[in-house]
This record gives sequence, C-alpha cells and structure tokens, in this order.
Amino acid sequence: MARRRGKGSLLSLAIRPTGEGPLSRQLYAAIRAAILEARLGAGDRMPASRVLAADLGVSRNTALAAIDQLVSEGYLETRRGSGCYVARDLPDARPAHAPARNGSAAPAAPRLSRRGSGLAATPRSAGSSRARWYPCFTPGVPDHSDFPFALWARLLARAWRHPSRDLVQGGDPAGHPDLRKAVADYLRQARGVRCEAEQILILSGIRQAIDLTCRLLLDPGDSVWLENPCHTGVRAAIAAAAVKITDVPVDDEGLVVARGIAKAPKARLACVAPSHQYPLGVVLSLQRRLQLLAWAREAKAWILEDDYDSEFRYQGRPLATLQSLDSEGRVIYVGSLSKVLFPSLRVAYLVAPPALVDAFRRARAAIDEYPPMTPQPALAAFFAEGHLAAHVRRQRKRYAERQARLLDLAGRHLAGKLELAADPAGLHLVARPVGPLAKIADTELTRRLDAAGLVAPALSRYYVGPRRQSGLMLGYAAVPDALVEPALQRMAEALAT
Repeated sequence: MARRRGKGSLLSLAIRPTGEGPLSRQLYAAIRAAILEARLGAGDRMPASRVLAADLGVSRNTALAAIDQLVSEGYLETRRGSGCYVARDLPDARPAHAPARNGSAAPAAPRLSRRGSGLAATPRSAGSSRARWYPCFTPGVPDHSDFPFALWARLLARAWRHPSRDLVQGGDPAGHPDLRKAVADYLRQARGVRCEAEQILILSGIRQAIDLTCRLLLDPGDSVWLENPCHTGVRAAIAAAAVKITDVPVDDEGLVVARGIAKAPKARLACVAPSHQYPLGVVLSLQRRLQLLAWAREAKAWILEDDYDSEFRYQGRPLATLQSLDSEGRVIYVGSLSKVLFPSLRVAYLVAPPALVDAFRRARAAIDEYPPMTPQPALAAFFAEGHLAAHVRRQRKRYAERQARLLDLAGRHLAGKLELAADPAGLHLVARPVGPLAKIADTELTRRLDAAGLVAPALSRYYVGPRRQSGLMLGYAAVPDALVEPALQRMAEALAT
C-alpha cells in the first residue's frame, strides 16, 4: 500500500498489511494486530475513513469495510459526533509481548551501565498505581483543591495572547528574565537569601538541580556527604553521578558534621536540608551550620542546600537559610514550587554562587538548551502581583489546622499503638510505634496498612545501614478533613494485634 505524509501517517506506521487477500481484509487484520500488540492504545482516536483511505492509498469503501468489521467485533467503538476510537475493553486479551520476528527467541535483557543499573533499581514512590481507599497518608503531597486555576488560566492567556519573539523561540537558558527577577525578590524577602536575578536558574525540579550540580562540580569517584536518612529521590540523583556516597548520620541537631569530617574529610559536596530535614523534620542547629561552612571553606568543598518546603512553617519566624550565613560563596541553594503550587508544574530554582553563575548557565544550555517557557511568564506575574504570597498564607493556615486535627484524632484512635508529636513545619508527621507494635518492624506495619488501602511509608526505608529508627510517615496536607477520622479508625483496625 502506498504511504504519504498526512493526518493518518502515524496510523500507517502502526499497521502492517500482509499483502495477502482482499485489501479490506488486509487492512482489518493490520489494524487488529496493531491494537492487540499495543501499537494502537486503548482510547486512541482513529482517523476519519476518508483520511485513512487517502493515507494508505485505498478506496474509502475498503477503509469503511475494515472499520465496520472491527466495530462489529468490538475492537473499535464509535462515539456520536466524536468519531471512532480503539475500544477500552477488547474481545481478545493482549499478548504480554509482541511476537518475535521469524520465530526467533525473545532478545536478552539489555546490559546497563553501573550508573544505569543503579537508576533502574531506584525504589518507586510510596504510593501505588493501583486503586486505593482514599485517603492515603503519602508524605509530601500538597493540597491543590483551592489553587486559583481560573486566575492561572487568565495569566497564561494574557502572556500568550501576543507573545514576544524571545518567548516563542526559547530565550535565555537560565529561564525567563521576569521569573528569575521575581524569584530573586521573593527569596530575598521570604528566606533572606543573598542573590540577584542573574544568579537564578529555572529548572524542572530539585533532582535536576542536583544532577546539574553533580555534572558541573564532581568527577566519578568523588565523595559526597549525604544525610542518613534522606529522601530516596535525592539519593538516586546523587548516585546517578557515579560518585562515592558518604552517609552521615542525623541526630536531634541535624547533620552530625564531625562524623562527616571523620568519614570523608576531603569530600567535594555535602547535600543537606538544614531548615527541615527529610524525613525526620529536625533543624540543623546554628553551631552545626557554622561547622559545616567552616569545613566547606577549609576543604574547598561545596554545599547544596535543599530548601524543599520552607514556605510551610507554622510556629515562629521562618528560619534563616544556610546560604545567608555563607561569606565564601560555597553554598548552592535550591528550592521548588511543586508543593506550593501544584506538582505537575515542575518548576524549581537554583541560586548559583557568583563565581559559578557563568558555568551553571553554560552547563544548563549544554544539557537541553533552555527550560520549558510556557508557564514562566504567567508564573512571574503570579509572583509579582502578590498571588503567590496570598496562596501560601491560605495553605499555611490550612495545613497547620490539618496537622492539629491529625494529632487530636490520632490521640483518640491510635493511643497505645502510635505516638505522634507536633512539627513546626512540613507536610507530614512521624508516628512512632509503641506498646506491642514497637516489637514489629515498621515495614510490616506498612504492609498491613497497604492491605487496608492506606499509604504510610516505613521510616526505616529512608536509611542506609543497620542503625535505623522505626516509624510510619503520615502525610496530612492533602487529606480532606472529613476523611481523617475514618482513615485513622481504619488504621487502628489494621494495626490491631
């Protein structure tokens, strides 16, 4: 069958006529095979019969005959006024794999690099893709139910109604100038960060910031201090750089700097979350901050400060950043807007020390030229017009109330099983097993809750090595008020011994 470029060209690549029998039968068999082998996915829209016929070089009657047969057998379904689609419930089960060509054996598993094997072994997030009884207590999940999406839509429309040439072409690899200025102004006012717009890079997430930092400053085999415990995503991003990870313990004052110096005095980078350590929630004390800065100065090392949820502090004034204490330009400061706004926005920022600004900009351009520009001008206006500050105030108030409600109800329903203490910041609490549950591994408690449809990750999974604290992580920010008590009752039942 002849093929040419057109609206149906993607379909013509997905189907492979046999060349045997009537054309309508060949077309029917080719589309059916493409559906069963998942080259055409459930819900995919089929091109109109006229377009399909023109694209494949057959008559329209031939295309109609094939489509009618597939509809009658349940492979395709028609929707009035909308067109024809691949059916979601197929009459035949899909094969696990497409059949091997010429009867050959399935290919062997591909060989991955050491870095690739480490990435492929990275644990999945605490949540599961299968359906669960809501709510989940997955930590770190924000509530976006009251985000001003109508306002956001207006800001997007305003920015793109008559976009500038630089906006359409991509512009600066560091990000939209208006957004970088807005972020710099915000960080100076809200976090005390010492920075100018020229030091800001707009990125897709904190992990990209870590990856970019490692590419720029580390060689394979260099040592990196990593908090133990720490976020599994941060560990994966560091491990991907083929460096040597030095796990440094965390106590009630945060990173134990003296242990890091004893284990790896010549490390090239320390990755820390000083304002609200994840997952324990502790704050790096002033004495430890000064020790860490002194070590970096003497070792000519770098510090990556992860300030992932600094907006959500419910008691006292926001804590000063480590970067604001740095007089030597050794701190690389990173933060994210995914939890403040909504996760799929995928916007983070990096504040480069003055001596590294040009190097970071060039490295950013070398990797993928520039970040996606579509949301950036709207986000700049969201900052500049005060909408971000107002939204953060609403969120902070709501999350503080939800933490208080969780503590109150947990005291009623989980007494003798789990103990929770208030946290002045963050989006989750650590629940410590007590009584008979204290003798059971937290991973087993997580398994019981998983069977009941609840997500409450085990604290021990964030540790490396034998010395691990036991607990369950209960995220509360996204759990609707009316569902907290039923969820805790269900949790109590699942944990009953």
